[in-house]
Amino acid sequence: MFTQHSENTEITTENFSHYMSKTIRIKDIAEKAGVSIGTVDRVLHNRGEVKKATKEKVMAIAEKLNYKPNIAARALKSPTNYKIAVLLPLAQDDNIFWSKHPIGIENGKEAIYPFACTLEFFYYEMHNPADFLKQAAALLEWQANGVILAPILKNESLELCGKLDDLQIPFVFIDTNIEGTNSLSFVGEDAYQAGRVAASLIDTGISKVKDILIVNIAKNLENVQHLNLRNQGFQSYFMDAGDNNGLKISIEIPDTNPKVVKEKLDQVFKNNPNIGGVFVSSSRTFVIADYLQKNNRSNLFLVGYELFGKNSYFLQQRVINFLIGQRPMEQAEKTFRKLFDFMAHNAVPDKKDYQPIDIINTENMDLV
Repeated sequence: MFTQHSENTEITTENFSHYMSKTIRIKDIAEKAGVSIGTVDRVLHNRGEVKKATKEKVMAIAEKLNYKPNIAARALKSPTNYKIAVLLPLAQDDNIFWSKHPIGIENGKEAIYPFACTLEFFYYEMHNPADFLKQAAALLEWQANGVILAPILKNESLELCGKLDDLQIPFVFIDTNIEGTNSLSFVGEDAYQAGRVAASLIDTGISKVKDILIVNIAKNLENVQHLNLRNQGFQSYFMDAGDNNGLKISIEIPDTNPKVVKEKLDQVFKNNPNIGGVFVSSSRTFVIADYLQKNNRSNLFLVGYELFGKNSYFLQQRVINFLIGQRPMEQAEKTFRKLFDFMAHNAVPDKKDYQPIDIINTENMDLV
């Protein structure tokens, strides 16, 4: 990935003395090792699975810094069991992106020991407003102390946010942001900027006279906040920075049924034979890649989102040229911690915490 990091994690004689002058925390070890707090906690307390190389690195840094656990703090048991409800899209068979977030949230829960926390997950079908409202009602009935919410469906999410406000239940957004709400914080990508990044990649990959196809896999695009912002960012790039002056052709495909996908794409390619690049605004990029491969159109320049499963396969096959990633597990763990720190320690988080935008191709996919 092409995200730049300037922090030098090497422990030198100069900065070693700095660390020796203060109490070493798990957070300090995590920063020097370049891993999450939850990962360090699992290594130091031998809980869960951690890669051997990561474990050795964490242990070496802990030993170098002369880390000693705070026994008194470990012995102190919190009198409060915090109830946190999580409302996420269902990770369905053809889209496993959302299977990563619960893992990150569970990692966050492990890292807050000795505090007690009960998690309850509620899952809704991605483009099903009725199911969202059903799960939201169940969430409210559970009477949480705090809520983590992926507000993919804007209208229904606003309705839930209003009810949480009435009940004075704090909530945070993950993956998608809605402006003008009382969300404590948002952790995720800058969707508008991510759209511009995708546009810049396609702009350098095709002739400036070729047309570009924008594919949105959604039933009601206007109600899907993050896809809308990606589209806006994508279009804005060509208004002020891009060289491509071909047509920008936008279509909406309601589901991933191969027959529906083929009918839609067959028609658009028949009517627009000058298409040279394709932008897929969601993580279901593999659906379009599969069509292109089966219909001898793998020469088109294809850009989409998220490195997982079938997306990884088509990236390796070079049917997908670039994927843009946003580190869902890290995103989820960070979101949990912001909500918990507010509830337990009254620590008010930043309103927005944008994740790095990772640019992934065949050459660096194994490094992500």
